Amino acid sequence: MANGQWYPPEWPERIRSLAEGTLTPVVPKRAATVILLKDTDGTPVVHMLRRRASMAFAGGAYAYPGGGVDPRDDELHIRWAGPTRAWWADRLGVDETGAQAVVCAAVRETYEEAGVLLAGPTADSVVGDTTGEDWEADRAAVAARDLSFAEFLERRGLVLRSDLLGVWTRWITPEFEPRRYDTWFFVAALPEGQRTRNASTEADRTVWIRPGDAADAYDKGELLMMPPTIATLRQLVPYATAAEALAAAPGRDMTPVLARARLEEGEIVLSWPGHDEFTKHIPTGGTSA
Repeated sequence: MANGQWYPPEWPERIRSLAEGTLTPVVPKRAATVILLKDTDGTPVVHMLRRRASMAFAGGAYAYPGGGVDPRDDELHIRWAGPTRAWWADRLGVDETGAQAVVCAAVRETYEEAGVLLAGPTADSVVGDTTGEDWEADRAAVAARDLSFAEFLERRGLVLRSDLLGVWTRWITPEFEPRRYDTWFFVAALPEGQRTRNASTEADRTVWIRPGDAADAYDKGELLMMPPTIATLRQLVPYATAAEALAAAPGRDMTPVLARARLEEGEIVLSWPGHDEFTKHIPTGGTSA
C-alpha cells in the first residue's frame, strides 16, 4: 500500500454488483463527527483516535470522535446558544428538528468519546473539568443510550454552545458500502479547563497531532485513514490557530462528497469528486492500483 488509504477487499465485488443492478444501496444514516483542535506554538493539533482492529468498519483506521444521530434529540426543545436552529438548518441542508439532532450528535459524540463537553450553564460559559464520578455516570448513560443527550442537558441545566462549532464538510458513504452514513464534519476548539481522554469503547489509542504531520504519516503508509479523514487534515494545514479554522468554516462549500464507481475498459474506476488523490483503478480481477 503506497499510502494509508483504507480500502476494504470486498469493495470490487460490491461495486460490480452495484453496476450490474444486483445490489440495492442502503439508505445512509445521519451522523456527525468533530475535529477537535488545540493551539500549540505555530500550529494547532487535532485530536484523533485509532479504531480498534476488531471493528467491522474501518478497523485500525485513525478518525475523529463521531457517531450517528439520535432521533430523540429531534424532539426536546433544549437551551441553545449561538446561531439559530433555522440558520443551522440552512447550513446543514436539513429541517430545523434535523439540524438540532445533527448538532446534538456532534456535541454528544465529542463528550462520549473524548470527554469534552461543548455546553455550559449560560450562553457565554462552558463547563470546566468533566472527569468527576458524577459526570462519568452521566456520560456512560448517554453513551449507552439510556439517556438522550437532550435529556442530559436539561437535567443538568446546560446550554448547548452551537457557536463553538463550525461545520466544515459533508461526506456520504459510497452506495456500495453495507454500512452507510451521511456525515457532517465539524471543527471545534478544546475549551479552556477541559482535557481529552479516551472514553470510547471503539478506540484503542488517542493522539494529539499536527494536521501536516498526520498527513505525512498517511502518505508514508504509517497511519491508516478513510478518505474524508485525510482530506480534512490536508484542508486544515494552512491554518495557524483553531480560531482561524473556525472563522473559515462558514465559507466552506457543503456540497456532499459521494464516491462514484464506473466500469471502464475492463476495470472499475472509483473516484471521489473533487478529491483526485483517492481515485482507484480496479481490474475486474479485483486488484487495485
